[in-house]
Amino acid sequence: MSVQQKTLRGDLFGGLTAAVIALPLALAFGVASGLGPMAGLYGAIAVGLFASLFGGTPAQVSGPTGPMTVVMAAVVAQYADSLTTAFAIVFLGGAIQLGFGLLRVGRYIAYTPYSVISGFMSGIGVIIIVLQLLPLLGTVGPSGPVAALQALPGAIASFNIQALVVGGLALAIMALWPARLGRVLPAPLAALVIGTLLALLWLPGVAVIGEVPTGLPELVLPQLALADLGRVLQPAFVLALLGSIDSLLTSLVADSITRTRHVPNRELIGQGIGNMAAGLLGALPGAGATMRTVVNVRAGGHSRRSGMIHALILLSLVLGLAPLAERIPLAVLAGILLKVGWDIIDWGFLKRISRMPRDKLVVMFITLGLTVFVDLITAVAVGLIIAAFVTADWMSTEELKGVHADHGRLGPDLTARLAAIEPQVFVVHLEGRYSYASARGLTRQIGMMSPGSEILILDLEGASRLD
Repeated sequence: MSVQQKTLRGDLFGGLTAAVIALPLALAFGVASGLGPMAGLYGAIAVGLFASLFGGTPAQVSGPTGPMTVVMAAVVAQYADSLTTAFAIVFLGGAIQLGFGLLRVGRYIAYTPYSVISGFMSGIGVIIIVLQLLPLLGTVGPSGPVAALQALPGAIASFNIQALVVGGLALAIMALWPARLGRVLPAPLAALVIGTLLALLWLPGVAVIGEVPTGLPELVLPQLALADLGRVLQPAFVLALLGSIDSLLTSLVADSITRTRHVPNRELIGQGIGNMAAGLLGALPGAGATMRTVVNVRAGGHSRRSGMIHALILLSLVLGLAPLAERIPLAVLAGILLKVGWDIIDWGFLKRISRMPRDKLVVMFITLGLTVFVDLITAVAVGLIIAAFVTADWMSTEELKGVHADHGRLGPDLTARLAAIEPQVFVVHLEGRYSYASARGLTRQIGMMSPGSEILILDLEGASRLD
């Protein structure tokens, strides 16, 4: 078998395996967003196809993700009476991503501090868990995390035992499914099939998805008045920023297991085109999906063909899936998403709390709290501002290490002359780079080093840059 044939075979198996995992997740994300299961599938198809075709990470598989679903759920709740506006926001978010790529800002997105990324990703995981606890208990809950927390005591008091059983079973399968079986039947699909069969055969009192539209979606052309542009820019920018960060983080994972290097700006262009297509199809936006990407590579997928195959397989399923999707219990999807939310939380960071610098912890937990209780754009903005102050403080400390008062560096003649007129004259040597962050500390440190001096001489020979 030639190398080309082996690559094609690997892409076929990789795309098929990724599609098997994407199917239940897309259905679950679609329901969780408030747009319905088919919107999740259409999103997996649109984003998966175009991000693979135009993106910069060949082995990456894209589609609806937990973070994008959380943001979209808030958009749908706000524009429930005008879903055309909601899809216009998706289209606009994709256009902003496309702009990010064309303007080559991909490398700057990578400068986002890890403590900020950890905080908002963990916050998104918490939101998914909080929102899915209600359908797990058999209750239709509100859209926001705060309202869901307020409704939780009532849901616990009047929970549906049948919903809890099938949802708990789905969650247990997601958490405990053996890895060797996962190669044949991935845990999300196993949870979906087993949980649905249990409800159909023995637990008929569980709420299900219900009527699902059949066939292909109709085009939803963006309709925005100029006066509406201001209020839709913020959620569109959030979708673009989050989708970009989510995708580039997944690209790094793909790089580590394929021993290749992605092209960040091209990846943003592909993701932007994919999300613009999702907006036109009335679908859920997406980003690079870590689980699907890893599974794709391990099954043999190494080129952009595998992501496109994954999308085309999902498209073939969409044409005949609607009658089956109608009977899927909401509690089963909740069980699947609870595990997804748990996995999004940055447990690696949390396990290292005792060894983490206090300033990094402050940034992380403030960002997490604002993500859950306020909104994502506020969380990221405040997190970046606090992180900037933390970085400035660190820079100041590091820069001040280059301040010295060693007269011996000036040579014997000049040193002797200075010794005759000390302490009126004091010489300070500056080495390295100095920014505005260390200005106040530099003044204070020099003052402590030269009490009583009337003349200060700054030796800048060793300074490489002064801001």
